[in-house]
Amino acid sequence: MLALAASLSFVATARAHEHGSRASYSAGEPGDTAQPARTIEIAMSEMDYEPSRIEVKRGEQIRFVLRNVGTEDHEFLLATTKENLKHAAVMKKHPHMEHDEPNGVRVAPKKTAEVLWKFTKLGTFEFSCLIPNHREYGMTGHVTVK
Repeated sequence: MLALAASLSFVATARAHEHGSRASYSAGEPGDTAQPARTIEIAMSEMDYEPSRIEVKRGEQIRFVLRNVGTEDHEFLLATTKENLKHAAVMKKHPHMEHDEPNGVRVAPKKTAEVLWKFTKLGTFEFSCLIPNHREYGMTGHVTVK
């Protein structure tokens, strides 16, 4: 029962984001397409990101171009490690869950997607693939905001 409640809570949170609520994100905020952005390309494969460590300046807007060069679906979800671990637990119960979040995307093999993000908060944040077992096999990376 508690697991179901946690799952429903996560779904409700995700739906709040879908409907344009002014949600707060740990790593900053969704980017503004009218503003300039530095582009960082990330290749996603089995089971890593290249590059896996990125440094940005506070206030900088980044256009992540995510290329899945692997043979299976992969995700890019930008948050804190704690948030990603919590989300990963829900994903184990619902492995085909689709994300409609500005800080994350699922990318099919040989496809490309983008995430536009403005880093407004200092710290180190994680991006990881939360498809079951991908994170556990090392599919994580870090963004340090200075």
